Amino acid sequence: MRIAYVCTDPGIPVFGTKGASIHVQEMLRAFLAHGAEVALITPRAEGTPPADLAAVTLHPLPPLPKGDGDLRAAAALAQNGLVHAALDGLGPLDLVYERHALHAHGAMEWAQGRACPGILEVNAPLIEEQARHRSLSLPREAEDSARRAMRAAEIVAAVSPAVAAHCSHMGAPRVEVVPNGVTPDRFPERPAPDGPFTIGFLGGLRPWHDVDTAIAALALLRAGRVPDARLLIVGDGPERPRLEDLARDLGVAEAIELTGALPPDQVPAQLARMHVGTAPYAARQDFYFSPLKLHEYMAAGLAVVASRVGHLPQMIDEGRTGLLTPPGDAAALADALAGLAADPVRRADLGRRARAHVLAHHSWHGVAARLLSWAGLAGRAAA
Repeated sequence: MRIAYVCTDPGIPVFGTKGASIHVQEMLRAFLAHGAEVALITPRAEGTPPADLAAVTLHPLPPLPKGDGDLRAAAALAQNGLVHAALDGLGPLDLVYERHALHAHGAMEWAQGRACPGILEVNAPLIEEQARHRSLSLPREAEDSARRAMRAAEIVAAVSPAVAAHCSHMGAPRVEVVPNGVTPDRFPERPAPDGPFTIGFLGGLRPWHDVDTAIAALALLRAGRVPDARLLIVGDGPERPRLEDLARDLGVAEAIELTGALPPDQVPAQLARMHVGTAPYAARQDFYFSPLKLHEYMAAGLAVVASRVGHLPQMIDEGRTGLLTPPGDAAALADALAGLAADPVRRADLGRRARAHVLAHHSWHGVAARLLSWAGLAGRAAA
């Protein structure tokens, strides 16, 4: 079984530490575990592949030019031809799997033209996301490219119901909801840590993660029911300076540790230092994320407290595998955390059920198995 994995998103260093990087690595790992021979086509591999991904063959594309947005977008459109050429050079393929990127349609159209199964993984409504948070160049071309990719794909794998609805609206003929997963072996069972009650946050420091609310909740805890509470933030991002200023303003800077971005193999040890994992997402009507952090907290056996937004109530069985609080409500978050700090038995029970659920239903190996089955490749090994 020969698979080409295509990732042309210039914002994703495949062997980096971003959440998207971890997602790509885990899918590569899962395809290898199913016996596939995997070729990776990308303009931005970066870093050294982990030892267990050494079997992936790399086919690099030229990086996009820096600077002018329209120039970069035009280069991204031209890159579709380079993807065609790279795929032509691989010989017979059983599957083309692509992580959707702006201005990218070449991989899915190549697969469609050769009657090869093509699966397009879509993690966000990229055009709207780019226009809202950054700057969208060549918008008409971007929409045309997205529609071409989604219509050419045999299967579109959307990470959440909201993303699935977006893909259907864009003309995808078959859309399946495929939430993110976890690799169980990375998260062995560990005892609860000693020391002060430690609240954890794992992820990029960006506005939609609303780490502000976690910091404000920490200040409330330290001023009242849990005076020695601490916050461990594993990740980095553009919001870090502002969050550090907020922590100083609230008098809790000394109770917060920021590790910065870490390689994936160092993350489980940081989760083992936490008593609770948090996902304090901000309120938004178009919540479309499938948070990796939730599944990783759960796999690590942590009690989880997340915002009641989007489809998170479907990911977390409230009171059984975690707790939900209103977005942006620091007092409610602090109250939930204080209750867990005071009740280690309940905390452990939530974590135990969360771990059992995510390992049974949300492994990356299981994600790959479903995708391969839909592509008619179940049970096939590398030739």
